[in-house]
Formats: sequence, structure tokens, C-alpha cells
Amino acid sequence: MSQLFAIALHGGAGTIAPETMTEEKYAAYTQGLKAALDAGYAVLERGGASLDAVQAAVMSLEDCPLFNAGKGAVFNSTGGHEMDAALMEGSTKRAGAVAGVTAARNPVQAARTVMEHTEHVLLSGPGADQFVREQGLPIEGPDYFFNQFRYDQWKEAQAEGRVQLDHSEKKMGTVGAVALDQSGNLAAATSTGGMTNKQYGRVGDSPLIGAGTWADNHTCAISCTGHGELFIRSVVAYDIACLMEYKGLSLADACHKVVMDKLVKTGGEGGLVAIDQAGNIAMPFNSSGMYRAARKSDGTENIAIYR
Repeated sequence: MSQLFAIALHGGAGTIAPETMTEEKYAAYTQGLKAALDAGYAVLERGGASLDAVQAAVMSLEDCPLFNAGKGAVFNSTGGHEMDAALMEGSTKRAGAVAGVTAARNPVQAARTVMEHTEHVLLSGPGADQFVREQGLPIEGPDYFFNQFRYDQWKEAQAEGRVQLDHSEKKMGTVGAVALDQSGNLAAATSTGGMTNKQYGRVGDSPLIGAGTWADNHTCAISCTGHGELFIRSVVAYDIACLMEYKGLSLADACHKVVMDKLVKTGGEGGLVAIDQAGNIAMPFNSSGMYRAARKSDGTENIAIYR
């Protein structure tokens, strides 16, 4: 009998006001989360690797315009799109990441290719774009990434001279997934379009190993979403792994300590999804909501936005 396997994912956290969440909108977001959950779980169910599962889940979210990654990426200060992504496998601690890519249809796929076809972990900017083209990965033009809602958000933020964490609702738009496969291996993947009207060239926590993304079979796999600058300064993902490794905290306790205590003290808003080798899942957030979903091979499933 193979061991328990499981997957958890998120589609961003932040001030998601219940009064602006129509039934149609709620159904659409739930459907988007379920599609990604199905994509990742199917890989695990057939005995596939956790790394393939998190990539499949994140690619599904990148292809859904409701989430700020891939097709739904927000506009930066110059009216363009700069996307970041990373993934990491817990068995070898190999990792790959891209930052500031502008045309990759699925940035997480580009991150995987960096991991498997270069000696590097992170490629950024024009060099990363060139790599994506050289590798023959699917690319798209500006029209693919154009979204009227995102465009209106950008013009609004521009007019007010501010940087927005994705929505007018202040949703921190990042997507990510963590998984445990039937071989007992962990993996994590994260992808984002960043902040609306962000400074050209800005990089958040998502592609930074240890800040927004982490996986180690000895502790946990984590994908974060939130105010990237504060997640970078707090090295959130690795901090949780350290609390487990060096202080012996459980996954739930380590996540709670970092998200609900340490981050709050620095003003860091957001959340994360995490999983350990026993298949325990934690999905804490200190904002009003977080798009999230999880499914285990024991039949338990959870898809939610609010507490």
C-alpha cells in the first residue's frame, strides 16, 4: 500500500472583501482552484512526482485569467508584464527560477527548464526571456496577457501614484502549490505577476528560494503569497523549515509562529500553503482571505477563500 499523498495550493491572499464577492465571482474562483487541484492531484494519483504535480497545478492557475500569474498577470509601471516563478524539489533540493520574464506563457515551466537545463538557479530579465525562446517554450504576445480588469486597475493605481498589491481589494496575487507524492518526496512551486504599477525591474519573494518558495524532504514544502518585500526580509519559507529542523516545531506550530506572529510584527500581510512528509497541511494567512485548496488521498478536500 502506497503512503498518503496530498497537494495544497493557493491563488493569492489579501483584503478580499466579502461584500464585493458576488456568487458568480465566488463560483468562478472556486472553479479555478478546483481545476488546478484536479490537475495536480491527477499526477500524484497515478504515482507521478510531486514536482510534476506542483508544476501542473501552477500551470493551471497561470492559464486562468482570474489569478495574478501567467495570463492574469498585472501591469507594471511601464504598462508591461514582468512575471516571476520558482520551483524546488525536496529530495535533492534542486531549484529553478525566473524573474522579470515578459513573454513566457507559463513562467513556472520556464523555472523548471532553468533547473533542468542550466547550472543556475535563477535567470532574470532579458536574459531569461532569451533563454525561454532558445528552449522553445510557448511564448505569447502582449494581447494574450491583456485583461481589461487588470488594465483598469493599473490606470487607477497610476492616477493615484501608488503601487497596488494586485486588486483594488488588495489581493496579493501570487499562485503556488506544494505536494507530497507516493514516494514520500516533497515539492513546491510559486508564480506571480507581482504588484500592479510596480517599479520596472522589481522582483518579489516568489522566485527567491527560501523567501517565497522552499522544499526539503526533512522538513516541509512551502509556497508563499503576500507583501513580497516583507516576505523577503523575513526569509519566510526557510524560517518555517528552520523552526521545524532546529527547534522541533510541528508544521502547524512553525507556520503559525511565522505568519501570525513574526510577520505581523513587521507589518507583513499574506499567507502560505505548506506540507510535511507525514502529509500534514497548513494554510495560514493573516489577511482577511486567501484563495486556497487542498486534497489528500484519504479523501479529505478543502476549497476556501475566507476563514
